Amino acid sequence: MRIAVTYDNGQVFGHFGRTEAFKVYEVENGQVTDSEVIESNGIGHGALAGLLAENTVDVLICGGIGGGAMEALKEHEIEVCAGAEGDTDAAVEAYLKGELVSVGATCSHHDHGEGHSCGDHEGGYSCDDNGGCHGGCGAHNRLEGRNVGKTVKTHYKGTFNDGTQFDSSYDRGEPLEFVCGAGMMIRGFDAAVADMEVGQVVDVHLMPEEAYGMPDPQAIFTVEIAQMPGAEGLNVGEQVYLSNAYGQPFPVKVTAKDDTTITFDANHEMAGKELNFRIELVEVQ
Repeated sequence: MRIAVTYDNGQVFGHFGRTEAFKVYEVENGQVTDSEVIESNGIGHGALAGLLAENTVDVLICGGIGGGAMEALKEHEIEVCAGAEGDTDAAVEAYLKGELVSVGATCSHHDHGEGHSCGDHEGGYSCDDNGGCHGGCGAHNRLEGRNVGKTVKTHYKGTFNDGTQFDSSYDRGEPLEFVCGAGMMIRGFDAAVADMEVGQVVDVHLMPEEAYGMPDPQAIFTVEIAQMPGAEGLNVGEQVYLSNAYGQPFPVKVTAKDDTTITFDANHEMAGKELNFRIELVEVQ
């Protein structure tokens, strides 16, 4: 088995799409027998899955990663363990011991009630690439357009297909400010703004791949209640924070519970959903 870890000076690099190197470990019988560092050579994040496949990688350990990138890796039958941090050697050791739990697609830039900022709805996720992340990060090239790289302000209203509103900057009375194409937004929102003119209003319909990606089965896991102090007081439907092997918090939802076990889902609540946005470009700096 070969395990690749996003690599920067001995540490797990936090952004899959921006990593300049991977440390690749050769594993036999549960033990590391050899390792080497390979460079990404500046290729786009959409090609990173191919690079790992060419190096016969079976497992990727990384920090943040979008749903699209995860889908690209799955196409190459590469298992993804996201949400890691700290020393790369320790991360691999934790994975081999079964102590490293993937948090799934972690690039979650839509923060209801707080605008589309780098951070999950509950404040616990990280970014993963250039030019617009999450749900399609790994499948698209860098954004192009007159506003890419510029600080923009937008008003927006977000709705589901049934017309239900899930967020609106108009309701808050303040436009959202972000750097277009810097990975602060979900891919589809960023792409819509990339070539807009000030004062223009557009309506966009985003498939999950351009928003929060599809749910990741690996992000659903069951643990023994006896091994998790306080779990006995949790109820199905509650959202809480857990910590991975390196103390990094991530939000999860309780989806099932019986007398001995409890099941958590670390997928973003909007994973798999189609989203609609009405976007008004207010200002470009």
